[in-house]
Amino acid sequence: MPVRALSLPQLRERSSEKWREYPEDVLPLFVAETDFPLAPAITRALEQAVRTGDTGYVASRTPLAAAYAGFAQRRFGWHPDAARMRSTADVSMGIVEILRRVIQPGERVIVNPPVYPPFFDLVDEAGGVVERVPLRDTGDGWELDLDGIEDALAGGARAVLLCNPHNPTGTVHFAQSLDALARLAEQYGAAVISDEIHAPLTQPGVRFTPFLASGEAAERVGFAVVSASKAFNLAGLKCALMIAASDANAALLRGLPVEVEWRTGQFGMLAAVAAFAPESDEWLDGLLATLDENRRLIADLLADHLPEARYRLPDAGYLAWIDLTELGWGANPAKHILREAKVALHFGPAFGAEGEGHVRVNFGTSPEILTEAFERIGRVRAASGAAQE
Repeated sequence: MPVRALSLPQLRERSSEKWREYPEDVLPLFVAETDFPLAPAITRALEQAVRTGDTGYVASRTPLAAAYAGFAQRRFGWHPDAARMRSTADVSMGIVEILRRVIQPGERVIVNPPVYPPFFDLVDEAGGVVERVPLRDTGDGWELDLDGIEDALAGGARAVLLCNPHNPTGTVHFAQSLDALARLAEQYGAAVISDEIHAPLTQPGVRFTPFLASGEAAERVGFAVVSASKAFNLAGLKCALMIAASDANAALLRGLPVEVEWRTGQFGMLAAVAAFAPESDEWLDGLLATLDENRRLIADLLADHLPEARYRLPDAGYLAWIDLTELGWGANPAKHILREAKVALHFGPAFGAEGEGHVRVNFGTSPEILTEAFERIGRVRAASGAAQE
């Protein structure tokens, strides 16, 4: 059964970034938070923790890794080794900690824009230098530019920071592309760190391949960083897993300072264990059904209100990447939309130069909110067209 979003008055009671960044006359569809109630198993786990005062430090031994291993087996057909995982506060922290150990200061790290804006900052935080190899637009979708990646690796880049599924395009990379990427990385002595935070949100009918499951080369060169935070809306609880698939890379994770693991949130761990449990699978399936309805609704709303827009249904996630260049609202149309329509979308240029003319829309909400948002934007389009006549 589809999972339905909370009402707008209920959402206005929240104190998170999505609902506090802008005044109440603005509809927020920017930051990657969702508007759904928690999965029942998560609510029960957190309520139990509050009742018993289970609010201390996260334990050195928890059921988290085993819970994720079971989830990965059920959802992806992957069998990661729980003994080769370590937890930390969030995916971004895991990326930085691994990068610090696979590159030397000043070495280059490949990213594939348009891409999640913090990637640029995380590379810098780890002491690296960003090497941009944009996704290739095939006309039907996006894919890794393996030729460009090889050129960058041959030129000295020492790591690839991969986003799979990709944010903001929603692209799920093919297994063959991932295996080819891993072989290139091994050939040139580089590491691959795969951010797989959106993986649980892959739509039925689309096959998600974890990077570490794409082949033997990936096992040798790769790391994955995963979390329940996007699918189950748990970002504020702070919990992620860093995963290796070889003895050498597992030893690198074990060698991280103990504080890296101690930064895991106790509530985050408890919530993630509940999220990854079999009893939450039905809720997740319902969420995917809702997101499927919403991604298709956006196509209809664009046809009705912004026919100049270009949009492809994402394979995964709840983020729509929309090209509004033809509207003539400048390099950053989200600013115009915020000012004139009172709808907050993510700024396209934040994802790299490839994001100029684009917006990212969070459709992890109700059909009513989406409809109101695009109707508002459509009225701005109509008014600007009338003004030009």
